[in-house]
Amino acid sequence: MPDKIQKSKRDNLEQLEVLSKLTGQLAHEIKNPLSTIKVNLKLISEDLSDLSSTESVSANQTTASHRFTRAIRKIAIIQKETDRLEQILDSFLRYLDREELRLASVDVNELISDMIDFYTPQAYSSSVTIRQSLYDKSLICRLDADMLKQVILNLFINAQQAMSEGGELIVRTSREGNNAVIQISDTGCGIAPEKLPHIFDAYFSSRPHGRGLGLPTAKKIIDSHGGTIGVDSVPGKGTSFTVKLPMKV
Repeated sequence: MPDKIQKSKRDNLEQLEVLSKLTGQLAHEIKNPLSTIKVNLKLISEDLSDLSSTESVSANQTTASHRFTRAIRKIAIIQKETDRLEQILDSFLRYLDREELRLASVDVNELISDMIDFYTPQAYSSSVTIRQSLYDKSLICRLDADMLKQVILNLFINAQQAMSEGGELIVRTSREGNNAVIQISDTGCGIAPEKLPHIFDAYFSSRPHGRGLGLPTAKKIIDSHGGTIGVDSVPGKGTSFTVKLPMKV
């Protein structure tokens, strides 16, 4: 009986691998025509802009100019939607990506400090103040720095979007046993209790225009490093994400 269970598990894993490969190929196939559509829409928009800027004042040409202007607006909408589709596909491909980790010894404090410096101008433009409290000693972990930066950036963006009228983004690091701990908190709107258990589910989003793959991708990256990511939230007060990563010993 145990052998049958193991075989069933292997079969399921193989099916998932095939499904992952097929969906990845499908996404790439969709991206190609999307790129062609975007280029051609841009060219058409430029042509129509040239036509609508003619200096003639005849009634017919004035009507034509109005129609061209309306057509340009419609093309702009199509361009926006194709951009959105492309972003959805990019997020999907990142989520499916099984890229091998490029591990190196990294000081988590230095990486977090660099990300804060990088993100501060964007936070400032949204009336968000970043406050930091970093551990007073190095936190050396074996990790893929680029992937961890992707996680941190996603958490920063989520925090900013939760504070539409500004607020504070608090970033802390600490040590807990043999784990480096990163805590990213905001003073935003918080997450409803019934939504909290699902925020790491693919295609679930607590925001109206969210794509629902940012946090699942972040969790996948942290899991691949042997770490954990958790969340606490109080509606109306804010949200706090806690990432724990095993330290180099």
